Amino acid sequence: MKKFLIYGSYGYTGQLIAEHAAQQGLHPILAGRDEAKLHAQSQSLGLECRAFSLDNTAALTSALREVDAVLHCAGPFVLTYRQMAEACIASGKHYVDISGEIEGFEALAAMDERARQAGVMLLPGAGFDVVPSDCLIKYLSEKLPGAKEARLYIRGVGGGVSRGTARSGIENMHRQGRIRRDGKIVQVPAAWQVKQIDFGRGPVKLVSIGWGDVSTAYHSTGIPNIETYMAFPPSMITMMYASRVIGPLLYLRPVKEMLKGLVSAFLAPGPSRERNENGFSLMMAEVFDGEKTLRAKLQTPEAYRLTALTSIEIMKRILSAPMPGFHTPSTFLGPEFIMQFRGVEREDL
Repeated sequence: MKKFLIYGSYGYTGQLIAEHAAQQGLHPILAGRDEAKLHAQSQSLGLECRAFSLDNTAALTSALREVDAVLHCAGPFVLTYRQMAEACIASGKHYVDISGEIEGFEALAAMDERARQAGVMLLPGAGFDVVPSDCLIKYLSEKLPGAKEARLYIRGVGGGVSRGTARSGIENMHRQGRIRRDGKIVQVPAAWQVKQIDFGRGPVKLVSIGWGDVSTAYHSTGIPNIETYMAFPPSMITMMYASRVIGPLLYLRPVKEMLKGLVSAFLAPGPSRERNENGFSLMMAEVFDGEKTLRAKLQTPEAYRLTALTSIEIMKRILSAPMPGFHTPSTFLGPEFIMQFRGVEREDL
């Protein structure tokens, strides 16, 4: 039976993924740097584990010999994706991650030809970012071929943020304001645009951010102009405006490490199980071809819960029928992939 490795399995999201894999009757090998955490997790789930750092090339190569694919869950991904992806290509193993970071998406897309030659599939963004949004924009683009612009709006309801997500956000603070213009990713100021969007529950304030679809939606659809927005509290938007002035100080490596330390000390590992079960997310996308605009809305389960569901289903599909080279969720599985999960509803507007 084909096997896969979950690297970073004892983090908040990795734990949800490992639990879901075990519930599905799968037997992944758990992996990460912390041997004590891995041992406790493997005992709890009845799964094998391997403790090693990504800097230990020999141990990483040895672990990859035991599996057919890797589900990479150890962020910030901008610091870890390359070691794992390069090892996967060298070893002939398929690579999946749950990143939402544009740098990784673009770098992995550039490895497409190498991956094809090695018979390896590279599929980043197998979680909340970017499976539902990628499928939604792909759905609209197929209904409006030749679309030149796409905008994505996201709102979480009743969920929360994990330590890993917060640390990744800190690591990428200096990259947050990005859009795609004429096929190229360009930097814009923090809180470049603020919009009032009504998802059906009254208007809420959304701010432009460098969400992963700035990268992936282009690779999925060819749409050359893409903007992404997310709902934040007014206080957070004020801080984003302030970062235009104090940003250079926040972006210094010692300050980033201090902020990540504060996250580890004071932020809960992630949303509670109750929030996982009861929270949900709303997305709205629109595409425009110069004359006509199409819009659709998507409701999904809470983001971290959805990540466990989608990433394991994607891994199962890859193990049974891989497509070598770089792929987004929708180029591999099509825009209807997201609709199979309980709690997902789509509405044309």
